[in-house]
This record gives sequence, C-alpha cells and structure tokens, in this order.
Amino acid sequence: MTVIRLANRTLAIISPIQMDDALTRQLDEIGTVSHIIAPNLYHYLFAANCKALYPKATFWAAPGLEFKKPDLAIDQTISKDGNRLLNEVEYVVFDGFRTVGLTGFEALNECVFFHAESHSVILTDIAFHFDERFPLITQFATRVLGGYKTLSPSLLERVATREKERVRRSVEKVLAWNFERVIMAHGSIIETGGKQRFREGYEQFLGHSIQ
Repeated sequence: MTVIRLANRTLAIISPIQMDDALTRQLDEIGTVSHIIAPNLYHYLFAANCKALYPKATFWAAPGLEFKKPDLAIDQTISKDGNRLLNEVEYVVFDGFRTVGLTGFEALNECVFFHAESHSVILTDIAFHFDERFPLITQFATRVLGGYKTLSPSLLERVATREKERVRRSVEKVLAWNFERVIMAHGSIIETGGKQRFREGYEQFLGHSIQ
C-alpha cells in the first residue's frame, strides 16, 4: 500500500491492504482519506473494506475492473486516455503488458503513477525489486525468475508480453517523468537512480542499448 498526501492534506491510498485500528489511526494522524485507488485488475482485494471505513472517499479503479468485478462499488474508472489524476498525480495506463493469471496470460491494465513533488513513481505489478532483505527462498526464486536486485518484470511476464511496441510506448511515457524514487508493491523501494534502473529493467522492450 502506498499513501500520497496531497497539498490540501487529503490522502490517496493506492492498492490498500487489510486495514486495522492501528493503521487507520496512523492514516487519520497524517490527513483525511479522500481517495482509494485499485491500480490494476488484481490489486483490489481490500479496496471494498477500505471504502467501508472511509465511505466519503472516492473509489477509483483501473480501466476494466468494472467489468471484471461488477460487484465492487466503484465511484470512478480511471480513463485510458487521461494523464492526470487528483491534479497533483500524473499517470500512464501501462499498455500491452500481460501477467500470469488463473486462466493463463492475462491483461493487467496497470496504472503507473508519478508524484512530481516527491519525484516518485508508484507501480504495482509491472516490475519487482527484491534484495537480501527478503527471505532466502524469495531471493532464490527471484534470482531465477527475475526481479532480484533489478527493477524488472519476471521471466514469466516477459514471456507472456508479446505486444512489445505497445509496452515500449508505455515505458517511454514513464521515462519522460523526472523521478528518482520508485515505490513498488513487491520489493524494496529504490530511493535514488530509479529512472535508470527502470530503463535497464525494460531494456528488452525498448529495442536499443542503454545510454
């Protein structure tokens, strides 16, 4: 879960986790939860619970989630054609990327966010970054499958993703942002040099050598 505090001190929660009293107290201490965001077609499991705790918050969903989960009380679907959300947050719907789902290789429809004030990119499942802080079994698996000390999709996702031109265009949109930090759902935050690490992780989709 990532929390952005906006200029008006309201909070936007991206990919909420299971909420408890301690977490809600922490959130209430830093601002008012006004936006809840399900950033792709898989990270929505605790969004309804979060919405129940903060009923006045707007529940935003990645495009397509309204069809996948019609029972969710979604307030706003993020536009595929837009590039800015909540005035202070830019985004890209990462086009062409596929992941491993229950029925095989499935579209992810992930929204990648950029918070300019903190020079941060926020992503969920399009890249992983595990290191020695994780259990040995996780280190071993990601050494084999990808994402160990690299900011990259897994081997399975690289195989599943065939529409490389569409992914390349999405990568270039992300690289147009001026960011240092990368916050991801799976792995350790990269505090500096994140833009170069992201470029390196997606080298095979860019179709040219790293500068």
